[in-house]
Amino acid sequence: MEMYDNKETFEKTFDENFLPEYLRQAQWAEFVELKKIISEHFQKQGSPVSILDIGVGNGRIIKHLQPIKEIWEMIGSYDAIDNVQACVDVTQHLIATLVIEKTVTVNLLDAARLDSLEKDYDLILSTWFTAGNLYPDDFPFDTYECALNSYSLETNRKFTKVFMAAYKKLNPHGELVLGSAYLDNQATREKQEHFYRHFGMHVITGEKDSFTATKELMWSQRFTPERFLDYLSEIP
Repeated sequence: MEMYDNKETFEKTFDENFLPEYLRQAQWAEFVELKKIISEHFQKQGSPVSILDIGVGNGRIIKHLQPIKEIWEMIGSYDAIDNVQACVDVTQHLIATLVIEKTVTVNLLDAARLDSLEKDYDLILSTWFTAGNLYPDDFPFDTYECALNSYSLETNRKFTKVFMAAYKKLNPHGELVLGSAYLDNQATREKQEHFYRHFGMHVITGEKDSFTATKELMWSQRFTPERFLDYLSEIP
């Protein structure tokens, strides 16, 4: 069972009152920066921007952007994808409630299949730790034991595949925006482990790993600035 298969867990994950304070702060810091980026790109471009949101979650970004009239008018189209049906369903409900179907669409799509999209975009977003949730296809969730194994993340082909594909879907002068990410240190690891155990999950990683994973197929990678750049080294 994956994390979002359980309705109660799904709702708690996106409930700001349930989240630890450091995660609530990360949400709002990210949102402030995103508003700046949209505004700056609109001013440079001189026309409404087209946006692709990778991993839309519960539509939080849409929900907070839409009431800000001066920002919303800068957005020509907002396409969103997620690989979890529950996220697509709740975002579709949000779109209908706000009556923004002319601007916003959401589809069930794995980020690894970005090249199947026909459009290109001015801004491609990956917010709320989504970049760190992209785990390698060969990671052995069923058999991994941190005391016995060590999994190298000098490369993460899934991460590189997704964001290189995203880069190629940008219009000229477009921007790829990677939001919140976990810093690779002991304090962050302990927070990740506590978060997953809080949901009753079984952590299978330890101190020597630069990511936290659970038997329930959840994964949160931690980064250094250098690792981000190494993963995206093919981008000029």
